Amino acid sequence: MSIRSQLLKGILDGCVLAVIEKEPVYGYELSKKLQDIGLQDVSEGTIYPVLLRLQKNGLIRGEMKPSDSGPNRKYYFLTNEGEEALLTITEEWNQISEPINALFKRRGD
Repeated sequence: MSIRSQLLKGILDGCVLAVIEKEPVYGYELSKKLQDIGLQDVSEGTIYPVLLRLQKNGLIRGEMKPSDSGPNRKYYFLTNEGEEALLTITEEWNQISEPINALFKRRGD
């Protein structure tokens, strides 16, 4: 497993919650949104186990809705617990990323 994959695996739950916080999405749409922001490694095969785990842990809920084209789709919504988890993840990420970014910037001097 590459370093990039390991780093992404550690923060992917937070990324998924952040996308769902903005608007309810279905699995394929979620993976597309993550790819569009530059996370090309995130495929549908990566997303669905994350969605199942987040749902099992009560951080998101799924709801079947009609699709404009084709069968119904399962849209995911944040729960109150999911909102709290996203806040915690964001705070923890900032506490870790800011000093690491500063450290790496010094490396180039």
